[in-house]
Amino acid sequence: MKFGICSEIFKEWNDIGRTIDYVKELGYDGLEIAPFTFAPYVTQIPAATREMIVRRAAEADLDVIGIHWVFVGPDGVHLTHPDPEVRKFTVQYLIDLVHFCGDIGGKVMIFGSPQQRNIEEGVTYDEAFDYARQIFEQAMPACEARGVTICMEPLTHLETNFLLSAAETKKLVDAVAHPNYQMILDTKAMTFEKESRADLIRKFAPWVKHYHANDENLNGPGFGDVDFGPIFEALKEVDFQGYVSVEVFNFDPGPETIASKSLQYMKQFV
Repeated sequence: MKFGICSEIFKEWNDIGRTIDYVKELGYDGLEIAPFTFAPYVTQIPAATREMIVRRAAEADLDVIGIHWVFVGPDGVHLTHPDPEVRKFTVQYLIDLVHFCGDIGGKVMIFGSPQQRNIEEGVTYDEAFDYARQIFEQAMPACEARGVTICMEPLTHLETNFLLSAAETKKLVDAVAHPNYQMILDTKAMTFEKESRADLIRKFAPWVKHYHANDENLNGPGFGDVDFGPIFEALKEVDFQGYVSVEVFNFDPGPETIASKSLQYMKQFV
């Protein structure tokens, strides 16, 4: 089990090299990168920037875990849209993201993007499910070629209306049926599940390749009431070999406080 943290926490620094060095100095094993912090479209991130990320991470001996918030920024991408042209563009953009992830040495691509997966009015759930399946299936050859696994994230009804549970998400994983399409579980996103977080980790362990650590209150682990003891016990019980990565939505405490306190809290359990 390794510890990571998401890069948008440090967005205001506007210096990925400084972020890499700081994260390593604190004791994290890896950094998860949000493409929108570099440019609105991933295709606008130049080769020089991609090479610099690889170089600085290697110099710091820090893993680039992968990417997340992948559909944030660009216009015209939507996972469940009824327009075939929108879906065609979405497939190509998803493939562009896979190549960016591979270019910077990432291994996982976290797919949350609640607004860009919402089921539009007039579209049935089954239609939306099939649109999503087709889009992800078309990205699988690129994923396989670049060694990138897309991890689909269950979210809550407060964020989206598509894939609201781990069980629903597992059905899409089964439908795509490719080893480079798996799942992520997220502490906050499991808030409304009927089973406990620990039980969900045990139940879906074979398909969970990544874990996001945060609190129901949108802060980091240790900043709220969620007890991570049972979570880490379950992760250890299933011999989880992926990353536990800090992702927050309230940046008010500041990057240094978020990063240091979150890591200190989590390390007591391992």
